[in-house]
Amino acid sequence: MGLSRVHFPISALGPGRRIGIWFQGCSIRCPDCMSRDTWVTARRKITVDALLESIAPWLSEADGVTISGGEPFEQPEALLALLQGLRVAGGLPVLTYSGFAYEFLRDRHHQTLSMLDVLISEPFESTMAVSAPLFGSANQRVTCLTERGTELWRRAEAEWSERGGKLDLIAESDGSIWLAGVPGPGDLDRLGHRLGGAGIKALTSAGRLGGTI
Repeated sequence: MGLSRVHFPISALGPGRRIGIWFQGCSIRCPDCMSRDTWVTARRKITVDALLESIAPWLSEADGVTISGGEPFEQPEALLALLQGLRVAGGLPVLTYSGFAYEFLRDRHHQTLSMLDVLISEPFESTMAVSAPLFGSANQRVTCLTERGTELWRRAEAEWSERGGKLDLIAESDGSIWLAGVPGPGDLDRLGHRLGGAGIKALTSAGRLGGTI
């Protein structure tokens, strides 16, 4: 499978302390996507078994798993194998993002959907303001596929109504820093200006943050 990154813990893509898994490769390529670095097909591959082995130490500490990308459903065999492996390893609740329409996924990936708890679907539309927790834009849809998925979403709504959205700022050992989460309108520009005020130039794969840094 093509893997962009994996990290634990993240708290900006679902309730609690979650394992974040980002697939590499996306042909949908929504305009103004903040994760353009995940668009190209991965040059390096990892087996699903190796990925499951790498996250095994986190499973007992995690409250759930969030899968994003890239576009996970463009690697359907790997996604299904990963979900099957997660279920065998303890069955943590899984929330997955996709830029495809729900009806498309329902018709073509029924078995995979049967192993998810929550699906957030539809392509990102930068002109449509965020209207719900964990959404990038108002056109996106949430489908709770299990009872615990419904409970997960209730927790997400409660957290969002209490404090709004949030971002995780993650520092890697090579000195790079990246964001996990769903920024609201203007969030990245505000972050860029703050960093610029501290003398830090900030870039995303979509371009420079803050405009004048």
